Amino acid sequence: MSTKLSQKLSNTRKKDPHFQREAAKYDAPLPSREYVLMLLEKQGTPVDYDQLCVLLDIRKNEEEMFRRRLGAMERDGELMRNRKGAYILPERASLIAGRVEGHKDGYGFLIPDDGGDDLYLDAKQMTKVLHRDRALVRVTGFDRKGRREGAIVEVLERANNRIVGRVLIEHGIMVVVPENKRISQDILVVAERKADKKLKEKLKVKAGQVVVVEIVEQPNRHSQPIGQIVEILGNYADPGMEIEIALRKHDLPFEFSAQALAENEQLPDKIRKAEGAGRVDLRDLPLVTIDGETARDFDDAVFAERKGSGWRLVVAIADVSHYVKPGMALDREALERGNSVYFPRWVIPMLPEKLSNGLCSLNPDVDRLAMVCDMDIGARGNIKEYCFYPAVFRSRARLTYTQVWDWLSGAARSDDRVYASLQAPLRTLHDLFKVLLKARGKRGAIDFETIETMMLFDDQGKIRDIVPTERNDAHRLIEECMLAANVCASAFLQKHKQTCLYRIHEGPTPEKLEGLHGFLKEFGLSLSGGDAPSAKDYAALLDQVKSRPDAQLLQTVMLRSLRQATYSPDNVGHFGLSYEHYTHFTSPIRRYPDLLVHRSIKAALEGKPYSPGDWDAIGLHCSMTERRADEATRDVTNWLKCYYMRDRIGEEFDGTIAAVVPFGVFVALDAIHVEGLVHVSELGKDYFQYDAVKHQMLGERSGQRYRLGDRLRVRLVRADLETGRIDFVLGTPLESTPAAVGIEQSRRATGR
Repeated sequence: MSTKLSQKLSNTRKKDPHFQREAAKYDAPLPSREYVLMLLEKQGTPVDYDQLCVLLDIRKNEEEMFRRRLGAMERDGELMRNRKGAYILPERASLIAGRVEGHKDGYGFLIPDDGGDDLYLDAKQMTKVLHRDRALVRVTGFDRKGRREGAIVEVLERANNRIVGRVLIEHGIMVVVPENKRISQDILVVAERKADKKLKEKLKVKAGQVVVVEIVEQPNRHSQPIGQIVEILGNYADPGMEIEIALRKHDLPFEFSAQALAENEQLPDKIRKAEGAGRVDLRDLPLVTIDGETARDFDDAVFAERKGSGWRLVVAIADVSHYVKPGMALDREALERGNSVYFPRWVIPMLPEKLSNGLCSLNPDVDRLAMVCDMDIGARGNIKEYCFYPAVFRSRARLTYTQVWDWLSGAARSDDRVYASLQAPLRTLHDLFKVLLKARGKRGAIDFETIETMMLFDDQGKIRDIVPTERNDAHRLIEECMLAANVCASAFLQKHKQTCLYRIHEGPTPEKLEGLHGFLKEFGLSLSGGDAPSAKDYAALLDQVKSRPDAQLLQTVMLRSLRQATYSPDNVGHFGLSYEHYTHFTSPIRRYPDLLVHRSIKAALEGKPYSPGDWDAIGLHCSMTERRADEATRDVTNWLKCYYMRDRIGEEFDGTIAAVVPFGVFVALDAIHVEGLVHVSELGKDYFQYDAVKHQMLGERSGQRYRLGDRLRVRLVRADLETGRIDFVLGTPLESTPAAVGIEQSRRATGR
């Protein structure tokens, strides 16, 4: 390259806006990722490191930082190197970067970073990687199902350093079978090479025990992963083992760092007088908290009063952002956790107890700092005006849903003077709730009725019973108050053009919508709205079928057609709630996005912009931690249910088909709310064909049909803690079922 051309490129670089932003950020003339990629695109050929340094005018004192940047770009799949070590663009090599998602049957998929269609990876390709690894994949063709198929070219990033699993010893060879069934490869255990004597003594492992194994050699096409056991958790039936497994299986952060704990200790034990300066004093307002009986952290308090023909609604939320500041270790760890995780009888808090159950818990009769949403609501439930402000207040009482509903319904009365003084404000809240509920119906929000359960435990920490929990008007009252505050928060931030994390919920995908239309047609039903139905269309159909005997079946299929809600700085609205904009403001103790919303509101009030960094990346991370928490909680709950069922082998139960899969049907039991599998081989002496659209198994010869929502009587034959499986076989036949009656009525009405 000529000196003249090199100088020209150097001058171009200095004028590049990407470069200028990067230089301002790092106070060093380092080219941005975008500029590096643009330069490689212009070159059109592989570029080695020395040539790249010349093209980008990299000085000697910049090389270490520049190498780090190139390494990060390689790990992210933006760059790769060929066999000669020269840098090339992955797309020029027809490569796709993404994250690997394993399947328990050995195959897997690459989820592309650019959001394109997934690539199928067969079992042979999956021997090179583990679940959640990042890789570069070349498209090799299409499989028999028409899916793009790929071959792994390079592993960019290993996601698994430690894995929890069960020890197997066969013929003197020890392996660890991962608890995470998406990791289908066993880890070969080798003797500890440099472990100290005490550790070796401690780690006398027995077959069947649950252990943590550290990966010392990652898998490749020639060998399985190799690891060393670093911790023995115990046996499957040990008390609390389900929690220990879930923590490690899902990589849940469950211990605070010394730095975070030190910051926590430095916080005051109570509100200082000076902290109330500049805040609105609401200590004379009879705000109350209303939560479940077992709740320990109270982050929202409410109050309502009549105002003309409408209402004033005050929602006070714990001011976590006053204590947890950007840059603190507490903030970094709250982001890493993303949210609190609620297991039966145990919680992993997003913030240490001093904050979550102390300073930021709105306990009664103590001063607390809050961010307040103060709303004027019209006679028809429309929010006319609102404002946000920091306040100091004192909760009058810690009330429970059951307690409040007993008072409102007249089922119970209290002679306590404090509670008696709250009767009028509570009735005003209830009157407001009824108006908000009516407005919700007019708006067309979807309201699926689901059964939630609660586990009752004995003194040994094992399940004594599983009972349904009923939602009453006190639950719904608080929910409507929180929805109103959340909508105001998103409207406020939009008005002030302040970026934030919206809670978004997109409508059904074209594929799922097509499947739903086909399913409803079988019942003589249709979903209005064509190819773009609204939440109001869903709500209208739910209202139409709610009195049918097969209503639960229809509701379940409609619910499964919708996408999962996520966090994003791009506002696409909330389909299910029928809101054009919506965000989370009301739980900063236990959700990191809410904490960011509080900071954004404070910044807007002060007329300043606020950014925690890459909003998109934070939104993706918080969506991931939410799913991670759900999966971990589901694992623990299923394990506890499996343990509970071990003593009931041979018993018969009535239940409903809750899911139909290619290998059988899952049945949810009525009385104890446990799900288990009836394998396809147990459905009858016939070949059964799986129909995903109709959610059914159909016998080829007999015509016997097993469909989502059908009623069955089943007998429990296995409850295996190690696999977490609960297996049923068919029990005494049920002659007539609500779902079957509903289907038959539909067929008669439509001539099918």
